[in-house]
Amino acid sequence: MSSRNANFPENMDISPSTFEDNSKPHANHPFGYAAQRDAIEKYGIAGRIWEAAYLLSIYVNPPTEMEFDPPFIANPATSSSQCPLTILELGSGAGMTSSRIAKNLDVHDMLIVTDLPEVCPLLERNLKAHALLTVQSPPDPLILVRPLTWGTEFHGLAIASERSQLLAPLLRSLLQVTSPPFSPPPSPMDPGVTVVISYKLRSLCKETPFWAVFGLWFTFAPVLVNETSRGKGFWQRFGSSSEDTAFIFVAHRRPESYAWNTPTQDSDLLAGRGAMGNDSAKADDTFESLLFMTLEEPEAC
Repeated sequence: MSSRNANFPENMDISPSTFEDNSKPHANHPFGYAAQRDAIEKYGIAGRIWEAAYLLSIYVNPPTEMEFDPPFIANPATSSSQCPLTILELGSGAGMTSSRIAKNLDVHDMLIVTDLPEVCPLLERNLKAHALLTVQSPPDPLILVRPLTWGTEFHGLAIASERSQLLAPLLRSLLQVTSPPFSPPPSPMDPGVTVVISYKLRSLCKETPFWAVFGLWFTFAPVLVNETSRGKGFWQRFGSSSEDTAFIFVAHRRPESYAWNTPTQDSDLLAGRGAMGNDSAKADDTFESLLFMTLEEPEAC
């Protein structure tokens, strides 16, 4: 396949994921095994439902026996902010998580789901199958499918007007969508954009550099879960009971980072240059500390 399409890497050899019994054939299920198989053939890696997406889908639309800290959407009864939500999903793929998010939105909220331009037709098809992209009018929330190639300023600015390794482009896009004109800087009364990342550890040596520089620009912490069937006070890291090392992180831009210059070269960005307002190489150890704590977690009963 041509290198122009990042969803068809060289020697790609993937198969549909099987989770929550989705291996059973469902003729009209856009996220089942058969649908994934066909989508992989046409859209490459974007057609597969990756394991981190299942974890994130539970977080954004939890079952009644689970409560999260922090919750994906604050309870209006306990939240001091009643402002409409604008949610931007990066790398939406087949749209499974998007479909779960949409179920929790209010009439005035907006959900913008994004991926590479060539993947947007898959997103549109699957969301239409869930009746989420039918004629939208009150009391429906506004759901938009838009192209967003990580690190591409043109796509990011186009979304804002409506309201290599991929690690450096991903960080560059996260910095862009948490900055003006997409979002104003945080204030004492408003922490600014909340970033939610679902992450499954695959290659520690390749992925650690991202987290080491991400922590320079963002504060972040893992989501905790309480399964009420085990007792009201039994809180643990969400993902700790999975077979693989997995996290959901909630992050916010460091207020001081808005005065820093973002390096134009990916190598400089991943080296931490520009962070702290200077051009020296540096790293943050938040992820490393969390990983060590994960290794010491007791096994789930």
